[in-house]
Amino acid sequence: MSKKSFNRRQFLASSRALIALPFLESFMSGPAAAAAIAPGPAKRMVFLGMGFGVTQSTWFPDVNTVGTDYTLPEGLKPLARHKKDFSVIQNLFHQYSRNGHSGSTFWLTGANQYGVPGKSFHNTVSVDQVVAAQFGLKTRFSSLQLSGKKLEGAGSGHGPGLSLAWDQRGKPMPAYESANATFHKLFSNDNSPLEEQRARMAEERSILDTVLADARAVRRRTNQSDHEKLDEYLDSIRDIEIRIAKEESWLGVPRTKPDKALKEPGNSLDGIDEIRVMYDLMAAAMQVDATRVISYRMPADTLLQSLGASETAHLTSHYSERGGDRKTISQKRDEQHSKMLAEFFDKLKATTDSDGSTLFDNSTITFGSNINSMHSLVNCPTLVAGGGSGIKQGQHLVMENNKTPLCNLWLSLLKGSGIEADSFGDATGTIEGLL
Repeated sequence: MSKKSFNRRQFLASSRALIALPFLESFMSGPAAAAAIAPGPAKRMVFLGMGFGVTQSTWFPDVNTVGTDYTLPEGLKPLARHKKDFSVIQNLFHQYSRNGHSGSTFWLTGANQYGVPGKSFHNTVSVDQVVAAQFGLKTRFSSLQLSGKKLEGAGSGHGPGLSLAWDQRGKPMPAYESANATFHKLFSNDNSPLEEQRARMAEERSILDTVLADARAVRRRTNQSDHEKLDEYLDSIRDIEIRIAKEESWLGVPRTKPDKALKEPGNSLDGIDEIRVMYDLMAAAMQVDATRVISYRMPADTLLQSLGASETAHLTSHYSERGGDRKTISQKRDEQHSKMLAEFFDKLKATTDSDGSTLFDNSTITFGSNINSMHSLVNCPTLVAGGGSGIKQGQHLVMENNKTPLCNLWLSLLKGSGIEADSFGDATGTIEGLL
């Protein structure tokens, strides 16, 4: 095909074919090749962000007892039956996070908010999306972003994004904010005729063509300062094109139902009930291989309400170590999170994978926050579980203060999962003793 005849529509057709192709071993080398070629079940990654930190005195283990012989503190005791299968890492931090009200915004990126001169906000790609670029090639959904149904206010510590995930351009990715919507996205089939589905997608592409043509025409008449905004707009249109292309490649392929039938969740779930159902949906999504990468920005205010609290998660994080109602509810929240997390691990351990191992054996689950408590951004609460990244589990690791970026953990997980990455965020290397 000559360059002159290679038009935009043919390029999109090529894109659709390329997205539908299997992972090509010929184009890979090194650890990533070994991970892709090696027989066995798929690897998964789950990132659970609880957003407002923990109760320092009762969640973190004693810094003087490291290794495997450590005592679980009160906040982690509900996880006792899984102790050998998770690790707690202390003194990880994000050196560029200076704003305690934007904890979840940079949790998976480690970006410098003021990294671009003249801009008051800047972010970069989140680690889950680096994983999704490889793990998501063979699944219906490259990644799944979930969020608490009720979005807390701007001062909640969750920043401007609806999810924990940020795309390759550092733009927030949308999330499903209810268990009901998540259920239907994952497991409800479109029963309309296949040709009708194709026609709808063709109409979507036609609309995008018109929008792109109009935007380019506008760009020719704008000054340089407006070009960046228009280019971002054009990039978002291209993202939609890629999504449509992937959806087309799965047309006619029914959504797989999990082994254990799931009931359609109601629309009134809040707090504890909402989190538990989301955990059920995540386990089911991994079981049927609908996706291998999940991030969940967990609800905070509604969780506290379901525990009988009247104050917001933000105010609760400003507890006093001397005691009082705020500290009491903070401790209850920590214990409830650990209880639900233990139940999630139970589900993953009870679900058999393709080779007879379990989902837990082949998954990496990170539970944590960019915020310690109040507005403190050092010693990010960090718990890592599962066998998907080759981690030496059952450990309590204490890093040197202000020496180990949280991104060192993300880089460790990437490398441990066979994903080629020389760097990530502000990482200075991998975490010694973890892999």
